[in-house]
Amino acid sequence: MTKKENIASVLAFEKKLVPSDGYLYGTNWANKEQATPLRLVEKSVRGTISNRLKAAIKNDPAKLNAEVEKANLQRVDACALAPEQDTLKLHYTLKVLGGISQPSACNNALFKSSYKTAANTYIKEQGFTELARRYTTNIANGRFLWRNRVGAEQIEVHVSAKNREGKQSWIFSASDFSTRHFDHNDPQIIELAGKMAKALSSDDDFLLLDVICYAQVGTAQEVYPSEELVLDKGKGEKSKILYHVNNIAAMHSQKIGNALRSIDTWYSDFSDQDKSAGPIAIEPYGAVTNLGKAYRTPKEKQDFYSFFDVWARGEKLERVEDEHYVMATLVRGGVFGESDK
Repeated sequence: MTKKENIASVLAFEKKLVPSDGYLYGTNWANKEQATPLRLVEKSVRGTISNRLKAAIKNDPAKLNAEVEKANLQRVDACALAPEQDTLKLHYTLKVLGGISQPSACNNALFKSSYKTAANTYIKEQGFTELARRYTTNIANGRFLWRNRVGAEQIEVHVSAKNREGKQSWIFSASDFSTRHFDHNDPQIIELAGKMAKALSSDDDFLLLDVICYAQVGTAQEVYPSEELVLDKGKGEKSKILYHVNNIAAMHSQKIGNALRSIDTWYSDFSDQDKSAGPIAIEPYGAVTNLGKAYRTPKEKQDFYSFFDVWARGEKLERVEDEHYVMATLVRGGVFGESDK
């Protein structure tokens, strides 16, 4: 069978980790049950000029003074705990789906057959154990809090399985789990990861998790919902617009999903030292937008397509870590069709 006979120009996979939006509430560490929704407030502030200036201005004191005197007026959204509150509560749900061996769209029967064989072989040999352990660790360590995680005195993550059969719950102290590596053998991590792995390995089963996180950030402290990207922002509009749902401050489901799939430590530049990017989100080219870098390039043949095109046609990859990366990208979901020209 030649490669030309085995090309799927239409190929798509549905994501298998499906988080909801995260909703933000304010409460107290001593009495976590009494929580109130956090609202956005609008601020009008007078800032200073702080951007880089042209040489003609910065080298002329008179022009510099005139520039600095200009008001930098801004309207921004903000969100903070109430004066009597010291703890942020973040609540979201996560659905873990099976069926990874069946693409949601594929227009080549030969490719679909060879891919299914490769996927079933991975499930039989690896059982999603490693990926599930890493996803679970990112729940336990509160990575999904993003900026809200910094400077928190205590972080507690409550996870409940909401399926009709086998309801269970777990409580994690986020400080017990590093965000730089996944070498944790905590019994609760192993137990929850086992349930996630079972759902991911199944043909059509699922696991529904309810996640509530408490972060003691300090009395009346500012907290950070997701920021909206506004492409058609006009003059005089707010310079920062935060996300809310029905007037409750919230975090995008995409942002939570990015945190949960930040498990890629298999790229060549990885180091668990603070100077490196650490675990990065699973992406076809290892893209980290805030660093402006792609850590998996086709030139080095470390990107998803370089691995997937040979693995899905029945060839073994050199490292099992590369198989983990390929399967994690399929769990992420996407459109991966290949041109036959």
